[in-house]
Amino acid sequence: MTRPLAAIVMCLALAMPLHAQSNCTDSGVTCSTASGTLLINITIGRALFLTVTPPTTALTAPTAAHYDAGFAETTGPTTAIRSNAPWVLAVSAASAVWSATDTQTQPARTNKPAEDLLWAASPAGPFVALTISPAAIASGNASSGATAASLFYRTLYSWALDTPGEYSLQVVFTVSSP
Repeated sequence: MTRPLAAIVMCLALAMPLHAQSNCTDSGVTCSTASGTLLINITIGRALFLTVTPPTTALTAPTAAHYDAGFAETTGPTTAIRSNAPWVLAVSAASAVWSATDTQTQPARTNKPAEDLLWAASPAGPFVALTISPAAIASGNASSGATAASLFYRTLYSWALDTPGEYSLQVVFTVSSP
């Protein structure tokens, strides 16, 4: 083939219409394309997030005035709850009695009940005895920001019962979605 003829054949080949791959008849005139849909699923569960700040609370050390009054007050922690559903925040004691460690010759009170720690959602009360059964502190709905709830404590003291020692009680915060 000569060069000019090859150039003409090449131009004719390029001038022919190009078709995307499709279902076409032999004539190339009737074409149809296939289409479809894709269904995407996701299951979004309840998301609950609880932060307690600070993670420990040092109770007010009792003075003679606290023993005379029968209690001492302490500002407790603040909680922050984030949730994509309605929620309830509850508080409870991890055990029915405080752990007690001797610090002097007289033994520490090993049967100090968890109920000797009272809690309230406001500094003015009402104060409720802490038990091993969860008690609701606050509730709320889903929101884009954190919802805060604070706790306030009253520790009960008795001249006749509360001997010297190191006492601790684990407080449990639970957030759940009804």
